[in-house]
Amino acid sequence: MKIAVSGTYSSGKTTTSLALAHLTGIPRTHAKTMREILPEALPGKRLEDCTAPELFQLGIRRYAERAVHESHLTGGFISDGSSIHEWVYGKVRVLVGIHPDDSVETPGERTAEMAFYEEVIDNMGAVMKQHARRTYDVFVHLPVEFPLVADGHRPVSERFRKLSEELLLNTLDEYAIPYHVVGGSIPARLEKIVELLRLPVRMPVEDAVLRAEKEMALMDTAPETERAPATAS
Repeated sequence: MKIAVSGTYSSGKTTTSLALAHLTGIPRTHAKTMREILPEALPGKRLEDCTAPELFQLGIRRYAERAVHESHLTGGFISDGSSIHEWVYGKVRVLVGIHPDDSVETPGERTAEMAFYEEVIDNMGAVMKQHARRTYDVFVHLPVEFPLVADGHRPVSERFRKLSEELLLNTLDEYAIPYHVVGGSIPARLEKIVELLRLPVRMPVEDAVLRAEKEMALMDTAPETERAPATAS
């Protein structure tokens, strides 16, 4: 089975997908974050300084990496996010601004650059949504329940999260992609996902969560300007 763990920023996708992989033995896959990609793609640049075309480049890099990783896991996988996410995050930036901030309600006057950016994003989205429909058997969507983590990796606003979640779910409905909305604590999520999808279990839920938390604690959260160029994983 090819499962996409869906949700917007700080919804718990990474912890849930890591723990679910340990719990079931199904391999996990993901794409590097934009901040991890930046040192190689645009050396010395901060995400907050990127232009619309540069953000588009980062989204394409993420999609390509995700698609390649997924293609190697022919027996099934658990994906942290999905190809749809790359499109959704780009699309919502058209509505809330290239660099969302809760202090700004609207992005201001719509420029010709943003109009062109939206057209490009929508055409990119056609490819990514088609990929999702052909690739994933089911989505497990994690609703916004937790506050944004202030680790510098989530340069978005609460409005961005709300609009992203709405667009994610509307897209799944539009393309008739099966999905389940699963909330609650990480252990409760895992138990529900296993029940809904009839997945195998190879260890106690508590052990799977502990392993995921240990992996999360080891993740590099250094700013992009302090990172070495990303390498293949």
